[in-house]
This record gives sequence, structure tokens and C-alpha cells, in this order.
Amino acid sequence: MAGEGERYQEFEPPAALKPFVRVIWTYADPDPAPAVQRIAPDGCPELIFDLGAPYEEQGEDGIWRLQPSALFAGQMTRPLALRPVGPTELVAIRFEPDGARDWLGQPLVEATDRRLDMVQRLAGFSAPVGDPEGQAEAFTGWLADQRRRAEWRIDPLIRGEVEAAAGDAPPSVRSPADQRALQRRFADRVGVSPRMLRSIFRFRRVFDHAAHPGQPAAESWLGAGLEAGYFDQPQMARDFRRFLGCTATEWAREQQALARAIASQSYKPGPDHPA
Repeated sequence: MAGEGERYQEFEPPAALKPFVRVIWTYADPDPAPAVQRIAPDGCPELIFDLGAPYEEQGEDGIWRLQPSALFAGQMTRPLALRPVGPTELVAIRFEPDGARDWLGQPLVEATDRRLDMVQRLAGFSAPVGDPEGQAEAFTGWLADQRRRAEWRIDPLIRGEVEAAAGDAPPSVRSPADQRALQRRFADRVGVSPRMLRSIFRFRRVFDHAAHPGQPAAESWLGAGLEAGYFDQPQMARDFRRFLGCTATEWAREQQALARAIASQSYKPGPDHPA
């Protein structure tokens, strides 16, 4: 839930972008607390444009570095630690798990666990400060223009696997050769393996209990985990450490601002994703 002075809003993409884009979201906080925010994997890459002060990101070496004002965030397989350095305001496009490949113009695996500098790619783009609707309209208009200039497609096999993973449907039985071919196509168009995407979606089904106030308390987490597909509490706890860097109760107690706002977006595939 946004605190005083914060705002967070979501907008649906236009029909022409729906096969590729899940949601456009905006966030602003004129006076953010200088606290570390843990961002968890959710299975979707994003394109983010900062209108305010960019965030700092903690590298694997422990050093904090300022993010570029425009970036592409690829698939995540580990937690991301951010902290604000000033008033924040941003607009972002959250792609479908397999929706960004043709816009990016390179295999998605090359962006996994990376934030790619997109300042030059977005040179000339602007969005109105303090106007969420105008920001979403400007960003979707820019992306729609990008699509008109190049051919984008959805690979039906990969989209089917993504939706099966999101719906927790059993994976298809394939020969070893066909499975290797699927792995290559998945790495290219999604950025992670089918198994990793399933793990992320399973984690998110339990993580949503932490992300939403009023969800089951800590003693009910095991039941939520078993329902999501975990065998036991230790297996679930390992995934929280792996994907979030802390326990569920620690995250629920400590995280506010951007981390909690974007945590409300869990991946739910629509009934139809036309190519």
C-alpha cells in the first residue's frame, strides 16, 4: 500500500501491444525513505524510464552504483537490492515473459540478471511529470511506434510453455533432442529455462502472501507453500533465500515503497495472446 505522498498506478496496454506487454505502471514518491528495497523475480522483463532521481543498485561486489535513467531489466533469478537517492518518479513497461525479444533485438538470456543501459535507445523520449495517465500514454505510444518499424512475433511453442508454467500445468513430455531444442528457444525468447520460470512462478504464488496485507500470517505459510507446489517448509524457505535474500516474514515486515508497490503485480496469463 502506498504511503503518504506515494502513488502507484497500473494501465492496460492497447490491443496492438497486448501480445507483448502485460501492464504499464507508474510510481512516484516525493520523499522516499533511504531504505534498501528488495525486488524479487517475477518472470517478466521490464523497460523503465526515470523522470526523477534514478535508484542506486547494489552489485554482487557489494558496491552501490547509480542506475541509468532508462534501462531494460531482464529476467531475474536472484534478488535485486535498490535504494532511492532523491525524489522518485518513473514509468515502466512490463513485458510478457516472452514478449520483449524482438523489441530488444538480442537473445533475452544476454539480459538475464542484468540492467541494460537504454538511455541512447530512448533518446528523445519524454513523459509529463506528475501525470501518470500521460506518462503511460506517452510510453505506450513510443513502444507502438517501435513496433510499426519492425516485425515482432510470438513463438507459439514458447508462449504455450509460458502459460503452462504460469498455470502450473504439467510440462509436456519430449524426447531429449526436442527438450534441448526447447531450452535453446526458451533461453533466446524468455531468458531463463522452462524449469527456472516454473520455479519463479511457484515462488510468486507464495510470495503474494507477503506482498498483500491481510494475507495469511506466518503460521499459514506452509499451507500456502504446499498449495503452490512446495514439498515442505525447508524447500520453500530455500526459495525465499534464493529469490528474495530474506525470509517471508522479514520481507513483509521491512519492505515498503517501490518494493511493495511492484510486488502487487503477479503474473496471470490472459485467456488469449494472439500473435
